[in-house]
Amino acid sequence: MDVLINIDVDDLAGAERFYCAAFGLSPGRRFGELGVELLGAAAPIYLLAKPAGSAATEAARDTRRYDRHWTPVHLDFVVDDIEAATWKAVAEGAVLEAPISAHEWGKLARLADPFGHGLCLVEFSEEGYDAIASSRP
Repeated sequence: MDVLINIDVDDLAGAERFYCAAFGLSPGRRFGELGVELLGAAAPIYLLAKPAGSAATEAARDTRRYDRHWTPVHLDFVVDDIEAATWKAVAEGAVLEAPISAHEWGKLARLADPFGHGLCLVEFSEEGYDAIASSRP
């Protein structure tokens, strides 16, 4: 099974600049003014131009908004040097929402992109999640 990541944004060119500069992604296919494919992650990321205030779905009352918002699904980018990656993302427009934190499994930086979406940077320790796993395969 393949996984595709879709991110709604109200500024397609700005989102492309941010994600390419902050995370080293590169543009792939373009879909006119509707979207752009970003390559370089484990799964392709599609930035989709959707205006603020437009209906997110016919089945819900929510509309799209690009101020900081919460969602139970977000992106984690695994990096080798969390401090450098965090400051690069911040320099490109991300907001660091809490100090970088250390855990048994590694380090975590909680950020928001310029479009209000939460995302995290993760630097794994040598053991990674195995350090806290209750069972191993």
